[in-house]
Amino acid sequence: MTDAEWAAIGPLLPVPGWMRGRGGQPEAYCHRAILDAIRYLVDNGIKWRAMPADFPPWDRVYAFFRRWRDHGLVKEFHGRLRGQVRTALGRDTEPTAGVIDSQSVKADAVVGSDSRGFDGGKLVNGRKRHVVVDTLGLLLGVMVTAADTGDRAAAQVLLEQAAGAHHRLALIWADGGYTGSLVEYCFTALALVLTIVSDGQKGFVVLPKRWIVERFFAHLMRTRRLARDFERRTTSAEAMIYWSMILLMTRRLARSRPQPA
Repeated sequence: MTDAEWAAIGPLLPVPGWMRGRGGQPEAYCHRAILDAIRYLVDNGIKWRAMPADFPPWDRVYAFFRRWRDHGLVKEFHGRLRGQVRTALGRDTEPTAGVIDSQSVKADAVVGSDSRGFDGGKLVNGRKRHVVVDTLGLLLGVMVTAADTGDRAAAQVLLEQAAGAHHRLALIWADGGYTGSLVEYCFTALALVLTIVSDGQKGFVVLPKRWIVERFFAHLMRTRRLARDFERRTTSAEAMIYWSMILLMTRRLARSRPQPA
């Protein structure tokens, strides 16, 4: 990352326990080098063991990735960055509206049968990414399941998580796959208004709000690690999506910061 990116995100990093006097072993490598290695892996789609020698050893980078994944630190760091990006664009840190959708992607051979399935609609054997984004296209929540999981079933769990994490969230746009009892459930149980955006037009039509989440998926496919699901665990697949968005948001923050004279 550039010096401008590091200056923007450095203060937002979680502080290790040993730096707060809570004990623990000091880290052998600086956070900037570790973050650069993870960003390189996500952006270029390499294997962990193919980490270039310019970065710390691959096992140390993976240990950092695993620790942040298992303790929710990547999600916490992502949330801080999202708040900074929204503030820089003149928005409140917490959104009031979002868009939900799903994306089916092929899974690599390392993905076990317990977390993979066949999406008959998209004819994809692999996994499905269920996401909620705000009106800026920034990620609010993600859940990775087998590709044969229904959108409404996954949305019920994902929207419950999103509503619990973002208390100002009141309106969600969705496509026709989210109709039925989910609309009533969102209103009665989650205090969310689920609005279905019709897609019955003929030919190509830019649908209101739906293009926001489609642009989000397009960004994911530009990071090569996410062009196919290579992760053994769904939690790792979700963490990779957070890292992909961290990559995008750090660049946006660096561009929005005033340059020194």
